[in-house]
Amino acid sequence: MFIEGTVEDIIFRNEENGYTVARLVTSDGPVTFVGKTYFIKKEQFVELEGEWIYHDKFGEQFQFTNIKEKLPSTINGIESYLASGLIPHIGKATARKIVDKFKENSLDIIQYYPERLLEVDGIGKKKLDKIMEAFEEQREIRQIIVELKEFDISTNQILKIYKQYGSESTNIIKENPYRLTEDIRGIGFKISDDIANKVGVDKNSPHRIKAGLKYIMNEAIGQGHTFLPEKLLIDEAQKLLTVSKDKIVDEIKSLLISDVFVKSKIDDKDIIYHYLYNIFENNIARKIIELSNYKLDDINIDIQKEINEIQEKSNIKFANKQREAIVSSINNGVLILTGGPGTGKTTIIKAIIEIFKKEGKTFVLAAPTGRAAKRIKEYTGYEAKTLHRLLEISYGGDEFNFLRDEENPIESDIIIVDEASMIDISMMNNLINAIKPGSRLILVGDVDQLPSVGAGNILRDIINSNVIKVVRLDEIFRQEEKSMIIVNAHRINNGLMPILNEKDKDFFFIYKQNPKEALEEIKELVVNRLPKYYGFDPINDIQVLSPMKKGDLGVISLNQKLQAVLNPENKLKPQKSLGSFSFRVGDKVMQIKNNYQIEWSISKQGEIEKGEGIYNGDIGIITEISDEENKIKVLFDQEKEVEYDYKDLDQLTLSYAITIHKSQGSEFRAVIIPVTSGPKMLLTRNLIYTGVTRAKDLVILVGDKKYIYEMVRNNQIEKRYSALDMKIKQYDMYIRKEGINFD
Repeated sequence: MFIEGTVEDIIFRNEENGYTVARLVTSDGPVTFVGKTYFIKKEQFVELEGEWIYHDKFGEQFQFTNIKEKLPSTINGIESYLASGLIPHIGKATARKIVDKFKENSLDIIQYYPERLLEVDGIGKKKLDKIMEAFEEQREIRQIIVELKEFDISTNQILKIYKQYGSESTNIIKENPYRLTEDIRGIGFKISDDIANKVGVDKNSPHRIKAGLKYIMNEAIGQGHTFLPEKLLIDEAQKLLTVSKDKIVDEIKSLLISDVFVKSKIDDKDIIYHYLYNIFENNIARKIIELSNYKLDDINIDIQKEINEIQEKSNIKFANKQREAIVSSINNGVLILTGGPGTGKTTIIKAIIEIFKKEGKTFVLAAPTGRAAKRIKEYTGYEAKTLHRLLEISYGGDEFNFLRDEENPIESDIIIVDEASMIDISMMNNLINAIKPGSRLILVGDVDQLPSVGAGNILRDIINSNVIKVVRLDEIFRQEEKSMIIVNAHRINNGLMPILNEKDKDFFFIYKQNPKEALEEIKELVVNRLPKYYGFDPINDIQVLSPMKKGDLGVISLNQKLQAVLNPENKLKPQKSLGSFSFRVGDKVMQIKNNYQIEWSISKQGEIEKGEGIYNGDIGIITEISDEENKIKVLFDQEKEVEYDYKDLDQLTLSYAITIHKSQGSEFRAVIIPVTSGPKMLLTRNLIYTGVTRAKDLVILVGDKKYIYEMVRNNQIEKRYSALDMKIKQYDMYIRKEGINFD
């Protein structure tokens, strides 16, 4: 049978399989309907084919097997349809103007005579072009959704596919479904392989085996490795592909011949690189040794006298290690300065800059992220750039590169990079290429924090090579009236239990026997207790940091619960549904992948500064949501305004709670960390150490004390396959053996 009406509300939708529960307003009254659909929105007028069923809990429902959009014919229906946001760039006000002008013919005008929309007040040529482009794209997307339904691809994934391939989406998938794995974030080998199976690709196809091998290697790179042992690669491929070892070995050879993979040896064991990461490691090792051995300009000063003068002027006293660091910055082409919080890293940076400035030397100060750059600027008083800005990112077509390189190096005598533990192998390769011989490179960071999110183990590998000059700071100076945050960070790092709940201090533990109680406590702390007692802003000052994404106290659950109490749903507040959650005006959000081309603007005293680039880990607040324009505006760092199209919202996520990994390089006035059960690989010493060191004024641990013990005891550092330390040693031995000079 058939029923028709207007979609009043979408009660539930599973974005993966399209299963939907919604309310339909019919001429006979409201109806609940259920079934699978890949496109449906509120205010749509639809015809459903199906049958009535009875649900024990929810009562009578209409279960549809087919759904078809029907265009309304009444003036009120047409206006409601146009105002629903189904056609981007037409909102309520514009819908009313169109209907006032064209009456019952409005939809025919849009579809067949769109140029007549110019007769409507407020629609100019530019807006008309946007409306028609969006209208055509929407029609194209719907057609592709229908075509790809047979492959059981979710709506979100289809939208990603369309964004990548456009109108060629269906053809490309049928020709080579394995392209999805390499081209589209979030679509793994299994989905591509399922499609390939339906298309008829043979299980033993060389294309399939190569795609599987490349997928395993890319996954390894995503987990931080720069290579894999060949045996491990073969074992993983057999698990994934269920084909013979001989066929896998044959395709590894093929990928080696075509230079996609590179084979090497470590300790007489064969290892396999993706060719690019082998190039990165070799290049970084070579350039690090060259910079550290290049003859430096003489700086003819009495360094101890200069240090003493800085001490007197700043009313401080440098410890021996701090003096060593300052002297080493003059005598070494490459210096690693590492230490925990409160050990004086920033004080040393300021002293080094002061001495070099006095000698007429130029310097630049940089950090991997915008938040880290902002922090170092606040602490030193000197301008700091992100590494992307320092290297001057540029675009050609859809690709980016850096204008600063070997041919056009950074024009500075000293390059100081803070938060160096965050630098991955790709960024280090770009940085090292842009440093001219004779310049000094100083990498400052805490080697005991988590490694970079991207591949490589740069800071640890350079230190472990035992070739480059390293100064380790291990004495606490910045105690700020014996801050327990700093004291406990060092206790944790040394395998000691933190001191908890000292009166009038800044480090607290609240016991809760289960995750449900811990969750309620966290909500109460964020919403009421900390704002009331300390005056903290719940959004800008307090950050919940969780060790994990999933579970009752993982960031996914925490964000939903915190959003509900900090920014609840309100009919007067615009929101945009996205899968299982919604974005609302006022929400705290985080950028979760680098977008080098997105534009931002800063308005200062009537002047507009513009730039490009929002990066993984940047946090902002949603200030505007427009269904008419299909856009969301976000204010990052309380100054940069960025506009996102709805189709790009997979770059954002709620950030009332974030993982400790994502917090690297950031600092928050108050940090709340749930301590609960979880995988051993996540409950580690360097994880809780990193979380604690993100706090400036207050740390609160909520949960069960036994998990704090467990994390402090677990000094297991996640194994990363990388060989930069070995290659630095090898290249250093080679140049010494050959007597090579870099003067």
